[in-house]
Formats: sequence, C-alpha cells, structure tokens
Amino acid sequence: MLTGRCHCGAIHYAMPETEVLHHALCHCGDCRRHAGAPMVGWVMVPAQHLQVTGEPREYRSSEHGRRRFCAACGTGLFYVNEAMLPRMVDVQSGTLDDPAALPPGAQIQLAERLPWMDRLDALPGFERYPG
Repeated sequence: MLTGRCHCGAIHYAMPETEVLHHALCHCGDCRRHAGAPMVGWVMVPAQHLQVTGEPREYRSSEHGRRRFCAACGTGLFYVNEAMLPRMVDVQSGTLDDPAALPPGAQIQLAERLPWMDRLDALPGFERYPG
C-alpha cells in the first residue's frame, strides 16, 4: 500500500500501488498556483481504491475541477474532474509518506512549463542550506 498524509496529520490516505494508473509531473499554471510550486506530481488511481481518513475541504478550481485539501494546514491532497476523468482521483505525490517509492513516468502540460525548469541541472546544488 502507498500511504500519505497532509502536513499536520489531520488527513491520512492509502491506496494499493497495483491500482496506480500513472504518476505525472504537471506544469500547468493552475497546479502551480494551487501548490505554490513550479510543478506538481500527481498519482492517478480509481477513486474506489483511495481510502481517506479525515475530512478534506473542497473547492472548485475550474468549471469541472475540484481540489481537496486539509482545512487545518492547507496541504493540497487530491484533484477530481468527473467530466474529464470520471471515477478517478489524482493524489499529490509530494504528500506520500515515501515519495521516492513511485518515480514519475511523464511530464504533462509542458506548454505551460516555466522556461527556467529545463536548466535546473546548471544551478549550484547544496545538500543542506549553503554555509
């Protein structure tokens, strides 16, 4: 089972790894704005296989899109769009207890990718904060 939670621990979830349809990194402006990050990883599973403990809040992020998050800490957790992806749920992969366990298989919405994202390897890197 893949497990995860929000930052404060008020919401936990679990899903069978065998039910994961894909893990994609999304570069769309909508995901960026929601997460406050340059891209967001999404793991798609059939909704019936996602077990959630706690009560996420929901808001309409577009005509058909619904984003679910923890009302206590604000962590974005789930995305559903019944018009485009019926009976599916996307789970933010950064909230997995072991995000390294499920490498992404694709990048999507590259038309909206920030232009500097393709040069990340050229930036200096530090194991922790630079001294």
